Amino acid sequence: MNSEARKPGKDAESPALSLGVLFAAVTLPLYLLDQVSKWAVLTHLELDTEILPVIPGFFALVHWRNTGAAFSMLSDSNGFFIGLSAVALVVLAVLGWRGKFRDRPSRLGWAMLLAGILGNLTDRIWHGSVVDFLLFDFHIRYANPWPAFNVADACIFCAAALFLWQSFREPAGE
Repeated sequence: MNSEARKPGKDAESPALSLGVLFAAVTLPLYLLDQVSKWAVLTHLELDTEILPVIPGFFALVHWRNTGAAFSMLSDSNGFFIGLSAVALVVLAVLGWRGKFRDRPSRLGWAMLLAGILGNLTDRIWHGSVVDFLLFDFHIRYANPWPAFNVADACIFCAAALFLWQSFREPAGE
């Protein structure tokens, strides 16, 4: 193995960070956590009526459905989002196969984004909508409470944050 592959920052060469390993170690567990938590909500909370306070005045569990995207944009567009998710999965697979995710933050973002897309896609296919259940009240004007979300949504948000953070870390010429 040449010395270039062992230099710091050469994450693409590290077998511990291969996309296959990340898929098994990050994507699948997060996907399973998303689906198990949604199953618990589906079997234990009434749709649209029950609010289970966890931290009163700040955090509760609910059972809400979303046929749109973030903040219920494009509601009743489930078919559109199934197609969009399928295309996104293919694009992410092709980009991963072509080695476009070369550093740790983008590889982790890739794995988390896959988990999020797969989790919400599974909901759309099986339930006709996304199951949302995490409800926070940050006491922010016009967002009181914050729209309910789920583990898959949190994965997508964290992936976007990682991609954004990495974009500011990279030197302009690379």
